[in-house]
Amino acid sequence: MSTADVYVVAGVDPEIGAYAMAKYSRSALSLRESLRELDEQKAEKFLNTFYFQYGHRSIADLAHLSLALERLSILAAIEVADEPRWDGQERSTRYQEFRRSGYITPPELEGVAGYAAVIDDLFTAYEQVSAGVQAHLAERHARPEAMKPETYQRTLRARAFDAGRYLLPLATATSLGQIVSARTLEQQIVRLLSSPWAECRLLGEALKQAASAPGAVPTLVKYTDPNPYQMESRAELRAAAAEVMAGIQPDSTPGVHLAPPSALEVELAASLLYSHCDHSYRQLLQAVGGLSAARLAAVIALGRAHRGSHDELLRAYQAGYAFQFDILMDIGGFRDLHRHRRCVQLHQGFSPRHGFETPDEVLESGGKAAYAKAMQAAGDWAAATGAAGAYALPLGYRKRSLFKMDLAQVAYMAELRTGVGGHISYRRAAWHMVEALRERHPALAAGLRVTDPAAPYDILQR
Repeated sequence: MSTADVYVVAGVDPEIGAYAMAKYSRSALSLRESLRELDEQKAEKFLNTFYFQYGHRSIADLAHLSLALERLSILAAIEVADEPRWDGQERSTRYQEFRRSGYITPPELEGVAGYAAVIDDLFTAYEQVSAGVQAHLAERHARPEAMKPETYQRTLRARAFDAGRYLLPLATATSLGQIVSARTLEQQIVRLLSSPWAECRLLGEALKQAASAPGAVPTLVKYTDPNPYQMESRAELRAAAAEVMAGIQPDSTPGVHLAPPSALEVELAASLLYSHCDHSYRQLLQAVGGLSAARLAAVIALGRAHRGSHDELLRAYQAGYAFQFDILMDIGGFRDLHRHRRCVQLHQGFSPRHGFETPDEVLESGGKAAYAKAMQAAGDWAAATGAAGAYALPLGYRKRSLFKMDLAQVAYMAELRTGVGGHISYRRAAWHMVEALRERHPALAAGLRVTDPAAPYDILQR
């Protein structure tokens, strides 16, 4: 029989709980004793001293909040969720019809001509294509006797929404819930407040206000402000990327590319520039690899030139991973891969430059013309509108992201995301990762439990 004393701590404000937990390493008191002698003033004084003055940031890992964010765009939801230590769930495009959600008009597009029309056209096409695909699937796949009619219809609708979601614009209203530590929340708020998107900055303010309420973590978020390091680095790295890649046409070939091994300095410089251009990682590695030693060092120095005393280095400094996959795929499929946290992710912006995907079900159901017309019109409008035009881009347009990971994460992603029940878009991306791994390290890929997405499967099975 165990002699350990194990008990659940419930009904304690997050900051009080964090204070009590943190005292374990600084006091002989038990948690029960610590909680009995605590009050808000003591907790605030302790956190001010150890968290802010001494920089013991891990204390904020001990305070967690459950937060709901509703009526934000899919674009903003992607930005909110872009935290390595994030735990949350967003509304699924597979199980809910998003026409009812409506869409967000960000401050940048208020009163801009044509915005409402292009979004409405996309939603209309979304409904038509989803209905057409569902009817087509019903013709091809009869209901098994053992399957209940409601289960059959629900499964067909889910598969139809998988195809229809390619038409959903990034402006589509969604919602998400998150359970995060105060440390993650602090970083998230700072990043959102420093965002180039007005909607994200407003979300940062709203999160800060919610976290500052009594019973939340007011002490731990009181110094969350826009971060000059992030904003000034973004501007300078964008200028550097334009200079280094001048005259080189971005490669828009879709798919997955496993980057070759390179010197750490070359990888770091290419990673710093990656999010600030439209070029492939392979193009960046080649261009950066041709720079002089002095110019290469100057690019790397840009990434830390504006770093403050409490700033963590930019994410691009997480270099040295053995497997680096540059993926150009539809935004919808990217959102599914984006959920993988045990890896380093660097993302490029939303742009119509790389074109869009057309799902097989749309072609088979005869919806190609309506689909292509709505997609092209949205892309043309976005291209003519500037950065804010990204809100009109449908999820079928392609987006480039770089995933750096170890072998265990490659195996996990490959085995999970090639499964038959998943969306074909990310199934193909995960399969191409396996093929790239098999080509370079056949022995490492040999034991992976993966499923070829080209193999026949029953769409009525999950």
